[in-house]
Amino acid sequence: MEKTVNQKAWFLVLPVLVLVAFSAVIPLMTVVNYSVQDTFGNNQFFWAGLDWFRQMLEDERMWNALRRQVIFSGVILAIEVPLGVLIALNMPKRGVMVSVCLVLMSLPLLIPWNVVGTIWQIFGRVDIGLLGHTLAALGVDYNYTQDALDAWVTLIVMDVWHWTSLVALLAYAGLKSIPDAYYQAARIDQASRWAVFRYIELPKMTGVLTIAILLRFMDSFKIYTEPFVVTGGGPGNATTLLSIDLVKMALGQFDLGPAAAFSIMYFLVILLVSWVFYTVMTNLDQQGGK
Repeated sequence: MEKTVNQKAWFLVLPVLVLVAFSAVIPLMTVVNYSVQDTFGNNQFFWAGLDWFRQMLEDERMWNALRRQVIFSGVILAIEVPLGVLIALNMPKRGVMVSVCLVLMSLPLLIPWNVVGTIWQIFGRVDIGLLGHTLAALGVDYNYTQDALDAWVTLIVMDVWHWTSLVALLAYAGLKSIPDAYYQAARIDQASRWAVFRYIELPKMTGVLTIAILLRFMDSFKIYTEPFVVTGGGPGNATTLLSIDLVKMALGQFDLGPAAAFSIMYFLVILLVSWVFYTVMTNLDQQGGK
């Protein structure tokens, strides 16, 4: 018996397609249009071809921002993923404390990005901030507005505080999906705690950790609001990440052509790295399951 295909279901998807076309495709095509043309105002455009892309590839400022962005995302992933897994392993599995821990872990994720930046901007100030004032009282020379290292530490700690909960919650969901029979078999075999983690818990968390790492990489690589609110890219250009540099170019200098080419290259880098990482993680997961 052949299955009946109901083409009317496409009418339910049509509003979503229209919304995506309006919010994503049309702006993207506008950016592509600006990236291959030049304008002197009055809505008059001149064909520029790939000149803006060549200019950006030779721009040392963009490469410096890319280097800072790669360092930031690498440090974030190196801290948040192990820390999130460690927190998930120590969260209770049963009882009333499960709900309490889940709510507490979710609280940082509910705070808007600009509010997070404002909180840490005030929190780290030496004159009125609790963190800055406490460190100054302890004799620690801390000032994120003047010292590049302090600015970097502040941004990293802020991001870890804000987003480690996401990794922990995803890892906790992976742990909760493991049947009790696996742990019972491990107790019968007198397996060590490390062996349980290595051969039972970690393989079962591979899928959710892949999602967590992808999400954190994409979010950290295109982060803008928090570092802009806290440091504005300073001191100097010490924390000028790719997104901040792009906004300065597009809105500060009003270089629409180079900024459009920059944004397309920015998008392609994120897309390419995410695809490569997802492919590698998926292959490792399939090899581990054999």
